[in-house]
Amino acid sequence: MILSALLTSVGINLGLCLLFFTLYSILRKQPGNRIVYAPRLVEKEKKSQQADFSLERLLPSPGWVRQAWEPSEDELLSTVGLDAVVFMHIFTFSLKVFTVAGIIGITILLPINFLGNQLSYDFSDLPNKSLDSFSISNVDDGSNRLWIHFCAAYVFTGVVCYFLYQEYSYISSKRVSYFYSSKPQPHQFTLLVRGIPGSSRSSFSEVVESFFKDYHPSTYLSHTVIRRTSKIQELTKDAEKLHRRLARLNSNDNSHKRFRRDGFLGIFGRKVDLLDHYGKRLEALQDNVRMEQSSLAGKEVAAAFVSFNSRYGAAIALHIQQGVNPTEWVTEQAPAPQDVHWPFFSSSFMKRWICKLAVVVACIALTILFLIPVVIVQGLTHLDQLETWFPFLKGVLNLTFISQVITGYLPSLILQLFLSFVPPIMIMFSSIQGHISLSNIEKSACSKVWWFTVWNNFFANALSGTALYHVQVFLEPKKIPQVLAEGVPAQASFFIAYVVTSGWTSISSELFRMFPLICSFISRLCCHNASDDLEVPSIPYHSEIPRVIFSVLLGITYFFLAPLILPFLLVYYCLGYIIYRNQLLNVYAPKFETGGKFWPIVHNSTIFSLLLMHVIAIGIFGLKKLPLASSLVIPLPVLTLLFNEYCRKRFLPIFEAYPTECLVKKDREDQNDATMAEFYEKLVTAYQDPALMPVQYSGSSDGRTSPLLHAANV
Repeated sequence: MILSALLTSVGINLGLCLLFFTLYSILRKQPGNRIVYAPRLVEKEKKSQQADFSLERLLPSPGWVRQAWEPSEDELLSTVGLDAVVFMHIFTFSLKVFTVAGIIGITILLPINFLGNQLSYDFSDLPNKSLDSFSISNVDDGSNRLWIHFCAAYVFTGVVCYFLYQEYSYISSKRVSYFYSSKPQPHQFTLLVRGIPGSSRSSFSEVVESFFKDYHPSTYLSHTVIRRTSKIQELTKDAEKLHRRLARLNSNDNSHKRFRRDGFLGIFGRKVDLLDHYGKRLEALQDNVRMEQSSLAGKEVAAAFVSFNSRYGAAIALHIQQGVNPTEWVTEQAPAPQDVHWPFFSSSFMKRWICKLAVVVACIALTILFLIPVVIVQGLTHLDQLETWFPFLKGVLNLTFISQVITGYLPSLILQLFLSFVPPIMIMFSSIQGHISLSNIEKSACSKVWWFTVWNNFFANALSGTALYHVQVFLEPKKIPQVLAEGVPAQASFFIAYVVTSGWTSISSELFRMFPLICSFISRLCCHNASDDLEVPSIPYHSEIPRVIFSVLLGITYFFLAPLILPFLLVYYCLGYIIYRNQLLNVYAPKFETGGKFWPIVHNSTIFSLLLMHVIAIGIFGLKKLPLASSLVIPLPVLTLLFNEYCRKRFLPIFEAYPTECLVKKDREDQNDATMAEFYEKLVTAYQDPALMPVQYSGSSDGRTSPLLHAANV
């Protein structure tokens, strides 16, 4: 890619960012759009009445930036939780790292690269110069200037490790403080026990009660045996849909909409009163739910939530094997009641194992299939290939602006469109694996999306050839540094365009929220009570975290190869910091709280990025005929791995389980808390399946429908 093509891409994306910012600052002022741009506020207070027309509402203003910037971290923590604070620390960490990297890269490395003679460019025609002239590829082979790059690699590694240590230490201390300041939560006292051995003389409930009274007599409190409720869940969903339809009909002023024909497409057949029709269907569904609930007595599953009267007692049961057979009485920490993912509790140990294996195979297959769009995208970066594939486009491709848009903007945009389908697929795969909580599903999907992005966005683009060639490269470890050193610098221009296209534009479109805006407009157009069904969204960490930390990988990898990428990354993280602060405060509400458990994923991905940079450095100094520098880089990955091992021993245990010191201190505080008796009473029923809970529906105006009855005690 030449410099003019990059400038065209930057101009297009900068224009889109400004457009999104302007439209957002106007649309957020409109009262009808509050459910899109501030659903958290709409949930807390009733929707504001339609205000009189004001010209000020049609003028863009930057006031939202100040409102997003002003809240302190403690205010952010109390409002949206520790997970959101950890997410914002990815941006602050990246800004610290790439500010230092930018100073070194732009003031020292970039001039050295530009003044090299390896590529022999005519410097008088700067706009048409290749971006390779700003990369390490332009430094002469064997030049002593390469030692500056060598020193920069060491300094930058030390800077990244220093900031990583700071962040890991700070977030782990925040996690402990967050635990101390939290009120008693059901999941702190509860374990999930699977593999309960069956008995012909006793039910699972009796077996659980007998076992824990025998072996944990002083700490055991209660238990809730899980039952198969998939059919009730389907019936309840249908009932909720009917209830919403009835609510819309009752609130609709146009009475003629109550009547419809019951034939094909509502055109043929006899005319029926929809209020009466839906009311009867809702009654029938409620009767079916009652029957299913009453028949659940014998449908127990070999799993139960077991609660204890102290956190320390639950921790002892968690970390000690309960039975002689390790596949029986298997314990794990229970998630929060609202975080429970119910479908896979009825699956056996063998079924879960098979599902995990199937997911691994499916992920590999998806990764291989995704190489097809990657090859297409790489073809767009080479106009000569396009002219060969599509000769009828030769005249169009010769136009300067068209060629610059195709090579500089279109490839990254197409790749981003394909990548948008990956996170939902990974969520589905993680659900199939048998995780017991929504947070574990999202963490698992986050890791899957990250490694998928690294392979298909980075390696597949950096390495040319077929999928078989990619596999062969990694089967010969000795050739990996050389192959990466040849392929990665050649793709610097593509990844700079990727940061601009997939970074700037996508993060600005996150602010604009076009799809929710369209849905809200259609809802207001079709029905007057659309806001009654308001559901505040939660931030999709499984897609956002991999996208943000992939830019960290690009910045670390290209720090000394092509430092021109660093200013674009700094702009990206500055935009992301403000935009996501606004979204977390006004748009998203936490669906669960892990206490910052996403940070180890960020730490590990950053360590991987450093190791990748070291491997490429070994190869690039070898290609540049500086073997001594190549050999002296080898201690860097060793030192980085030692640093990572220290962090793993020092900080990771805090993220896996709270230590005895924290648990006992918190339990002693609870002994003086007068509300603990009430908490223990609620704890007994905290983990009842929502499908078995009583649900109140008022289906029609004459009160013919009655509430769903809670017929089964679990």
